[in-house]
Amino acid sequence: MRRVVVTGLGLVTPLGVGVKPTWSRLLNGDSGVRKIDLFDTSDLPSKIAGIVPVGKEPGQFDAESYVPAKDRRRMDDFILYAIAAADEALSSSGFKADTDEEAERAGVMIGSGVGGLPSIAENAIKLHEQGPRRISPYFIPSSLVNEASGNVSIRHNLKGPNHAVVTACSTGAHAIGDAARLIQWDDADVMVAGGTEAAVVRLTMAGFAIMRALSTGYNDTPEIASRPWDKDRDGFVIAEGAGIVVLEELEHARRRGAPILAEVKGYGLSGDAFHVSAPDKNGDGAFRAMRAALKRAEITPAELDYVNAHATSTPLGDPAEIAALSRLFQAQTSHVSVSSTKSAVGHLLGAAGAVEAIFSVLALRDQVAPPTLNLQQPDFDSPFDLVPGEAKRRKIRNVLSNSFGFGGTNAALVLGLPPE
Repeated sequence: MRRVVVTGLGLVTPLGVGVKPTWSRLLNGDSGVRKIDLFDTSDLPSKIAGIVPVGKEPGQFDAESYVPAKDRRRMDDFILYAIAAADEALSSSGFKADTDEEAERAGVMIGSGVGGLPSIAENAIKLHEQGPRRISPYFIPSSLVNEASGNVSIRHNLKGPNHAVVTACSTGAHAIGDAARLIQWDDADVMVAGGTEAAVVRLTMAGFAIMRALSTGYNDTPEIASRPWDKDRDGFVIAEGAGIVVLEELEHARRRGAPILAEVKGYGLSGDAFHVSAPDKNGDGAFRAMRAALKRAEITPAELDYVNAHATSTPLGDPAEIAALSRLFQAQTSHVSVSSTKSAVGHLLGAAGAVEAIFSVLALRDQVAPPTLNLQQPDFDSPFDLVPGEAKRRKIRNVLSNSFGFGGTNAALVLGLPPE
């Protein structure tokens, strides 16, 4: 089986635009969660979100630096975020499809949990209030999930597999795992893969709120609202952004002298077959996805040093994942650190798994476990080091990155140090 490595990274997150500012702020213990000022929240129970900073300063998102103003109406923000993150990932990788042969062996697999929901909501209102002639002719291509992949493919002349994943909050991890398999099976040599989301709108907020899924008790102190495993957690904090990686066949990367950041060693996926939104309290589906990823990576739990947990700060999901991890590691837990970076950026839905996979690659690169913020008092006895409050310097050989989504869909990635 062909080996797959990571050669490029790109990030757009509530902590900043770009890998460097996001990672620096994450390790510093900063939060990207703030009060929503993009629309009226007076009648919404949750008034906070992880919002991408907008502006022209370094680390801020300036849409016109990626797409001319006249073309922005053709793209929902989830597409713009994907373009920005893909540009950074490909630039850092140094890959460019200069020949037809290279273009046909390079593809794109970028997913989203909900795609262009802002465009859908806006045009539904226009149709109801003003009639069909007021609908934007760009409505459909600006809102389809696969248009993130399509636009990146066109922009960078990538003519290989062009695909999109939609598996709720597992989307980003599934996209990376599925793209890696395309390379393993020789359908491509290079894949641009990840997830993107821009769903911080009234419709989404109202929908999750009526399910009682969102945090509502920290509207005046948003920076402490996302608190995985803490006894005072009361739901997740919705967020936006994108995470994109460049995946490459190992020998292809070596031949062109690409920077090899990590190896995709394992990928596991499973279904809970339990409930449309709640996890099995024992975390059985999560356990089976992690077990499958380790089997594919041909490593044991003893060889895992850090887990980037899915932990979203919900009452049911957090302990279910700990139960699954405890089952995976059995009694051998003293060597492993487990943290939730959603405590700093919120929950990016379909982009979460890709962003967290990038954090996992950076943890390997810098030999540091990022912190779990706002963890003041766990509401259960954890056998793991949950990295509360501050980043932890430590030896890291392999990382497990988890993502679980509505519908009982689960993904787990094992990332390891670059091959020698």
